[in-house]
Amino acid sequence: MKIDVNARYSQTHEWVRKEGDLLVYGITDYAQDKIGEVVYVELPEEDEFRKGDSFSVVESVKSANDLYIPVSGEVVEINEALEDDPDLVNSDAFGKGWICKINPSDESEYDQLLSSEEYEKMISELS
Repeated sequence: MKIDVNARYSQTHEWVRKEGDLLVYGITDYAQDKIGEVVYVELPEEDEFRKGDSFSVVESVKSANDLYIPVSGEVVEINEALEDDPDLVNSDAFGKGWICKINPSDESEYDQLLSSEEYEKMISELS
């Protein structure tokens, strides 16, 4: 299982990574592996969301899964490449498979997310 040491993680298997003043958001390699082949990503609206809001959906051949925003803020950019190639979530979860970029409204929420070591421990306990 791939883990990005530069990212922070939610307990619902989303990651965010700082990129300047923004946070890049996606689902983890663990999550994409569990849901299977991604066939559709409902990209979030460019709008304000509160931490924990359901704001997107990823559909696989197995199921549809709500995605939850791990920090409060405004979605300022979406990965339009996923409209034509949703499989990027499977093939490159921490790279080309990112879902959106968020301008966080509360920096402390980022710091409350799991470190890569804490997330790795969490998923090892799930296996």
